[in-house]
Amino acid sequence: MSSVVTTAQPPLHFLPQRFSYPVWWTVARLLPLYIRYGLGLQRVEGVNVETLARYYQQFQQGQVRLLIAFRHPCTDDPLVMGYLMWHLLPQTARRLGIPLRPPTNGYFLYDRGIPLWAGAQIGWLFSRLGGISIMRGKLDSQALRSARELLLGGRFPLAAAPEGATNEHNELVAPLEPGVAQLGFWCLEDLAKAGRSLPVVILPIGIQYSLSQPSWERMARLMAQLENRLGCPTDSHSTQPDDLYRRLLNLAIHLLDRLEAFYATSYGQDFPELPPFDSANAKLAARIQRLLNSALVVAESYFGLKPSADFVSRCRRIEQAAWERMFRSDLAQLSAVERCLADWLAEEANVRLRHMRLAERFTSITGSYIREKFTIHRFADVALILWRTFDWLEGKSSNLNRLVGLRQVRLSVGDPLNLESYWPLYRRDRQGARQAVKEVTEQLRQQFEALIVPTDA
Repeated sequence: MSSVVTTAQPPLHFLPQRFSYPVWWTVARLLPLYIRYGLGLQRVEGVNVETLARYYQQFQQGQVRLLIAFRHPCTDDPLVMGYLMWHLLPQTARRLGIPLRPPTNGYFLYDRGIPLWAGAQIGWLFSRLGGISIMRGKLDSQALRSARELLLGGRFPLAAAPEGATNEHNELVAPLEPGVAQLGFWCLEDLAKAGRSLPVVILPIGIQYSLSQPSWERMARLMAQLENRLGCPTDSHSTQPDDLYRRLLNLAIHLLDRLEAFYATSYGQDFPELPPFDSANAKLAARIQRLLNSALVVAESYFGLKPSADFVSRCRRIEQAAWERMFRSDLAQLSAVERCLADWLAEEANVRLRHMRLAERFTSITGSYIREKFTIHRFADVALILWRTFDWLEGKSSNLNRLVGLRQVRLSVGDPLNLESYWPLYRRDRQGARQAVKEVTEQLRQQFEALIVPTDA
């Protein structure tokens, strides 16, 4: 659900972790029920959890500092990561005879914007479970300092998602941000300054959802609902995969037509005829990228920002510019009239920010995701992106259970990355540090891709 800001508000304050054992105990006990009945996850499977158990034991024994990097395909990920840490990990450790001191928890970084749309109570809860808020659009020194301190000497490992935001694709890894690798090297620096010699290990964890009972009949009903919502219904009742794919492609084209017309008419964006393409999918991908750029340009032009080459950086700069108008430190000094004008700015900034949010929702769509391997699971990924987008535009919360039925999730622990082997390169000079961070980030990407299990057709 999109957040609505209609008035200027005080600055967003940093939300530090305030781990509470009673809160953790209560949530950990209730989580399996919520996983099953709230999220509709019929099964949570852990793969190679033994590796996590052994490194968690080494962490508790003071032999290693541990950084957990997890994939982030959807908003359910923090909850399934909690299930991994609070249930699968201790169960696996007991089976192997590995003694672990409870609670088996982890500090984690989360976007400061989440409590804005999910509610302030979520910020309170995340904080009591070990969460550290971080503002993505700027150098959040307070959050980074807290993360470094916890990574250096906290009682739990630190977890973060290198993808930064959800990409809604279970078999496609979004571009990774370098923050996780950089945190690991900062930890090595902090250990050296403290006169301590410990390895710093990044442990990748893949998260992959799939349908428990795949049904093309259910997909056909979902397509009919999507077509009705967009205003392009068909009289087709076919449940054949190829027919449904053609309908999905037609639906995407209709949506692009509407959005291009909206941006052309309302914001003066230009959408000239594209040159010929080898396939409809390639043309669709080109149109999506052009639309994303137009949406960002609309937001950037309002905030006076110049486009950069990096899509993620453009989004973060837009977000920060909007927040500077929405959350202000000078409210107490404003007159009544000035406060009204500040409210105008905040409300319009919130509207302009939605253009960036819209672009974020389509950034991972390639146009070839389904065709390169046609499975019902990939089909569902893309169809649900459209459904969530429609819900977001209408200000609704999405309920996937009634759309696709029960799901299951696979949590796969990858091979540990010991940063000591990159340490000489990192500390050589600035160029070496950047190269080391880049190489570790690339290793993480390869690990995430290796942890993806191809689904059956």
